[in-house]
Amino acid sequence: MQDEKTKSWKKLVNVAVSGAAGMISNHLLFKLASGEVFGQDQPIALKLLGSERSIQALEGVAMELEDSLYPLLREVSIGIDPYVIFEDADWALLIGAKPRGPGVERAALLDINGQIFAEQGKALNAVASRNVKVIVVGNPCNTNALICLKNAPNLSAKNFHALTRLDENRAKCQLALKAGVFYDKVSNMTIWGNHSTTQVPDFLNAKIDGRPVKEVIDDTKWLEEDFTITVQKRGGVLIQKWGRSSAASTAVSIVDAMRSLVTPTPEGDWFSTGVYTTGNPYGIAEDIVFSMPCRSKGDGDYELVKDVIMDDFLWNRIKKSEAELIAEKRCVAHLTGEGNAFCDLPGDTMLPGEM
Repeated sequence: MQDEKTKSWKKLVNVAVSGAAGMISNHLLFKLASGEVFGQDQPIALKLLGSERSIQALEGVAMELEDSLYPLLREVSIGIDPYVIFEDADWALLIGAKPRGPGVERAALLDINGQIFAEQGKALNAVASRNVKVIVVGNPCNTNALICLKNAPNLSAKNFHALTRLDENRAKCQLALKAGVFYDKVSNMTIWGNHSTTQVPDFLNAKIDGRPVKEVIDDTKWLEEDFTITVQKRGGVLIQKWGRSSAASTAVSIVDAMRSLVTPTPEGDWFSTGVYTTGNPYGIAEDIVFSMPCRSKGDGDYELVKDVIMDDFLWNRIKKSEAELIAEKRCVAHLTGEGNAFCDLPGDTMLPGEM
């Protein structure tokens, strides 16, 4: 017999998390279990994917979750087989990826991590809910998301996202600090392109307290140089200071990204997420995963924002990030079913967080 409190609860939601014994997950899982994403009437099952090496740590994570007595957390399961952990998943948060070690070429990392995401795409295709929402966090996340969706042909490509929300949050922070306002006054912030140092934080369309940023911050040189470079390189600077890559802020940004899909976007605002470009209204190359401005009705789906303005500064930078993603795509052609790989990556623009 259900008690009074749980009678009004919604149907259980299954959330699968890879890399569940890692630092990011250590912050994220407790936020998910507490109801921070889906609300206080949404029971949740957490399905945690690790590796043979991390299985003991995963057991410890599960014990901590159980001992926290979250009323909404109805089930915690752990394992190392994605075909088991992803079964009936409504959400798949793909965090686990191999970090970039000393002397590892970017092309090699694309191949190593790409194989992980090809396998996970196949598993999602086989056993996940047909409407599963997939957020790829493991880097290089745009191309990993592309590999994942290409290996899941029975799932909608529209349901795959690459996490660029942390970049959006970092950009909002810098604008707020410069303008001397609280963070929540910054809206309409887009990150265009790749989650790399070619990413384009868009100050042209962003607003502060409802006004265009360029009206509030009358310093074009700062916007084009200091602001843009600070956002692009923030992850690397954080590693230099902290000795490790961002974990807590990444977890917060995953929560933000999920909430943007399950709660309606405020009127006139939008959010950034890396999505499949086929059919986009901007003229960006088709068949890659590119961060673009989106809105949601709160049903898990999204639409691309059409009312954005472009200038040469913005467009030229978007084209640079596009070229990088097209080169990455050629580099993993053997993992997307598109023939032999050919690597001609234009310089090393990977975020230092992957090193």
